Amino acid sequence: MMGAVTASAVVSIKPALAQAAGSVLHCEIPVPGNHAAGGYIGPDGKIVSPDTPGSFPPAGRNFTGEEVKRAMNGRSLPGTSYDQSKAYVNYIRRLQSGQSGFTCYASLQMPR
Repeated sequence: MMGAVTASAVVSIKPALAQAAGSVLHCEIPVPGNHAAGGYIGPDGKIVSPDTPGSFPPAGRNFTGEEVKRAMNGRSLPGTSYDQSKAYVNYIRRLQSGQSGFTCYASLQMPR
């Protein structure tokens, strides 16, 4: 009798985990977020003024969790140069609690 209950629980949990994993890949991260609107991104990922040499303009669109995950594994973010992508990923890695995109980034870091 206990085996039937356990099997039922496993069947119920697996779809929920799959749905959660899928939603993580579809969450979005703005570069930069609302807290730094108008700022440019320096090569180290810090927010800098637009006239800073070597800085990059805002991305112009949000990146999905899936795109960010690929970029963190060595690929470039869509529509960016190698150096621009690197700066944006550095920015994303610097996100802190309360900033736009942090929850999405944090969920990418959790083991599955």
